[in-house]
Amino acid sequence: MKKTALIISAILIVFSIQAQLHFGPQIGFSSSKLTSNVDSIKTSFKNNFMFGAFVRIGEKIYVQPEVNWLTQGSVFKYPEVDLGGSDLSPFEQDIKLNSINIPVSVGWRMIDLKVVNIRIFIGLNTNIVTKKTINNSEDVSGVDEELFKPITESDIKNLTWNYHAGVGVDVLMFALDVKYIGAFGEPILGNIKYNSATHSISSSSSMFLVTLGWKIF
Repeated sequence: MKKTALIISAILIVFSIQAQLHFGPQIGFSSSKLTSNVDSIKTSFKNNFMFGAFVRIGEKIYVQPEVNWLTQGSVFKYPEVDLGGSDLSPFEQDIKLNSINIPVSVGWRMIDLKVVNIRIFIGLNTNIVTKKTINNSEDVSGVDEELFKPITESDIKNLTWNYHAGVGVDVLMFALDVKYIGAFGEPILGNIKYNSATHSISSSSSMFLVTLGWKIF
């Protein structure tokens, strides 16, 4: 593993010596959604801001690693939940995941007008969850798990691998990127129980991310 990291670092260093290099901070806006495989549970998008930094190595064809701090998640809306004499309706779980997202993109500058250029790119990224927050619409901490067991923090993975694709526009020292991010695996995976039935829940993740970067050099 260490040898692989050293080889990759050496390649990047050599490539950066021979090619144009840009570095800078970036801010952005994300709209993310965690979907559920359980049909009766509905989810919705959550919107948040993000910030990070990027390095771009190359001109016509380039490599761009980034480090971004962002928040993603969804609101999970359950159907009417029978608690054996009383009902919860509606019951919602607002799930928020603070994450460090580390993407590496390979891009191609399609149109170069000197002052303005247009790019397309694809890549892979690692998403590391640093904090998990679940806000329930009702306090169910004292409810017997045989009656009702919603999603818990232990059902949420600490790390997922993602893919992404997008387009970008450079104007002078500014870089505007729009990308779609999808997960290879399931960010949420576990068992929940409601209305006398146990469900194996898994989720897929999708995110739209718009970033504005400033190329310091």
